[in-house]
Amino acid sequence: MAAKPPAANDQVFFSPESESEFHISQWLNVVRRRRLLLVVVLTLALAVSLIQYAMSPKLYRATTVLQIERRPSSAAAMQQTVQYEDWFDAQYFFPTQYRLLQSRGLAERVVKNLRLMDDPAFNPRRANLPGSTGGAVRASDDAATLAGLAYGVLGGLEVNPIRNTSLVEVSYVSSHPGLAARVANGVADAYIDWGVETRFATVGRASTFLTSQIETLKQEIQDKEAQLQAYSRRSDIVALDPSSNVTLQRLEGLNKDYVGAVSERIGKEAHYKELVSSPDAVVADTVSGGVVTQLRGEQLKLEREYATKLNTYKPEWPAMQELKAQIDRGRQHLGNVTQEMVGKARDSARAEYQGALRREEALAAELTRQKGEAMRMNSAAVEYNNLKVEVSTRRTLLDELVRKLSETEVVSRLEGNRDSNVQVVDRALVPGGPYRPSLFRNLTLGLMLGLALGLGVVFFVEYLDRSVKTTEDVDRILGLPLLAVIPDVGQHSDGYGYGRYYGYGRRYGKGASGRRAQGAQKPGPDAGPGQIELVSHFKPRLAISEAYRSLRTALLLSTTNRLKSVVVTSAIPGEGKTSTAANLAVVLAQLGRQVLLVDADLRKPRLHEIFGVSNRVGLVSFLTRGVDETAIFLRTTVPNLYLTPTGPVPPNPSELLSSERMMDFVAVAYQRFDYVIFDSPPTLPVTDAIVLSAMSDGVVLCVGSGLLLREDARACHQRLQLSEVRILGAALNHFREPHGRYGKRYRAYQKYVDDAAVGTGPRG
Repeated sequence: MAAKPPAANDQVFFSPESESEFHISQWLNVVRRRRLLLVVVLTLALAVSLIQYAMSPKLYRATTVLQIERRPSSAAAMQQTVQYEDWFDAQYFFPTQYRLLQSRGLAERVVKNLRLMDDPAFNPRRANLPGSTGGAVRASDDAATLAGLAYGVLGGLEVNPIRNTSLVEVSYVSSHPGLAARVANGVADAYIDWGVETRFATVGRASTFLTSQIETLKQEIQDKEAQLQAYSRRSDIVALDPSSNVTLQRLEGLNKDYVGAVSERIGKEAHYKELVSSPDAVVADTVSGGVVTQLRGEQLKLEREYATKLNTYKPEWPAMQELKAQIDRGRQHLGNVTQEMVGKARDSARAEYQGALRREEALAAELTRQKGEAMRMNSAAVEYNNLKVEVSTRRTLLDELVRKLSETEVVSRLEGNRDSNVQVVDRALVPGGPYRPSLFRNLTLGLMLGLALGLGVVFFVEYLDRSVKTTEDVDRILGLPLLAVIPDVGQHSDGYGYGRYYGYGRRYGKGASGRRAQGAQKPGPDAGPGQIELVSHFKPRLAISEAYRSLRTALLLSTTNRLKSVVVTSAIPGEGKTSTAANLAVVLAQLGRQVLLVDADLRKPRLHEIFGVSNRVGLVSFLTRGVDETAIFLRTTVPNLYLTPTGPVPPNPSELLSSERMMDFVAVAYQRFDYVIFDSPPTLPVTDAIVLSAMSDGVVLCVGSGLLLREDARACHQRLQLSEVRILGAALNHFREPHGRYGKRYRAYQKYVDDAAVGTGPRG
């Protein structure tokens, strides 16, 4: 009796899903499956961090704490700097000082003061410096060397202001603890010296100007007195009474006005020169009435906000770019306002100076005219009084300049006392231990980077994995009804799978690469004589046995016609088709029906090893030598289950399976048994499964989870469809998702059967 392919309308297919619902558990399952890879990457990252810690040189950090005030503490210095009180605004002054602490000029001072050029700890290559061999040293070489060493100082220098205080920490990091302390203290000392020198430089310039003016006036007074005495001797004039001479009275008044004009002109000139020689920022703060100070405060606030946000956002973020542009515009506006204020102040001072000069010149001209008139009235008396007034005027001016010079010299003497607005709170001490590297920091960084890199590698490998792994993959890629989900053998020991009650056993044949996935191992002590493929017989209460019974139920309900024969196949070797065929035959026999299990894999038979029967006579013997069928229907230890082994391995398996004798064998098996299960070779390598499928009621396609590539699955499905083979559905083997929905179902089942075994638990 020849079996005919069923009608096409008997086949049931699921349409592939367009997309599936996402769960965070999918990511967790990916990490759980590939946790070994994650652990390896994390271990490598930690090992690298430890190696980096061991190989990194030890660095020491010494810190000096400075207190920076806006004005010196002495009363005399405060009197001199009170006019600059608005300039020393905290929001502008302190950032300037922090920048000065990190300037190259200050670093060069430190190199010179500490003689770091000759210090082997700081400059170990000093022997290679220009001139070290006795040759001539050029000034440019010396300047370049000094600048290079200064940059070396700046490379280890750190300036950290203490928030909400006028204190600042000046730290230096070096591989030598003593050098770190020396440089930190040297920077503080050089900064204080530089501040003192800079502060009194303006006072020195004013003192020089006043000194030159005093010497000039003294010489003029001497000349005028000599002229007065000579004229007195020539004219025999001893004294004149101004009260009796109107012209002399007017001349005396003009002389007083002229003295005031000269004094005013000198003051205006000194003020103008001071504005010209003073920095633009000083002039702007002095004349702006707080406007420039306010702009600097706003600018500093924007810059602090930008620096704070840099810890959270990248510079390319639009808001950060807008804030940066606002800072640039504010800086440009501040510069423009400063230049405008400075220009106005200097122009105003220049105008006042020129006005005073013109007034002096006008008074001088008027005084000259009055002198001529007086001379016409009384040439001798006027000339005498003129000389006398000039001498008196210059003496008054000289007294004023001497007084100002005395005040300036008092302030200059403070420089020798090193009176400064910077005080050293804590001098740097030689550090007792290294600052870097830090084992805790290295391990923390290695842990974080290793975890991030490991997760990246895990998900990248998962992305590259093109295998069918889950039930959703079967539905989406193959579009076949899922008949059963068979958990992986030996994956867990918690009551489902093989591990707990049946040892670790044998995995499903050979892997996709052609070698055994796990190999045969010893079964449990109560496993019986069968192999692991007979778990449904020896351990029927396991969850994996229930999975095979679910496969049986799904097959019996998969068609309206009576199911007689089933071909169990797969796309590639190692997907568990032999185990599925054996256990399916067992669970069918447990229904009390006569079941024949045929080992139709004529290339690599295994069923005779599983059931422990002889393979000398089998299906090939029936097809080639005419052996009676009763000789190849071998009874097994499983009740109601018979086995037909392959027999001798033939050279032409496909031709034998498609022969008339094979049709006769199928007809005899249909008459003798209720169910016939064929274990066939894989579909992609050979065509034996397709030949057998044409003689059966349908095909069960075994899909190895994580073993079968998606391309191979589609190719297998397409080949079966083109051959008009009826595919009853798919069985997902090697399934490894114990913590998902199926894992919960298996655990619930195992708990149920365990409770039933001891007479507890709910009835149902």
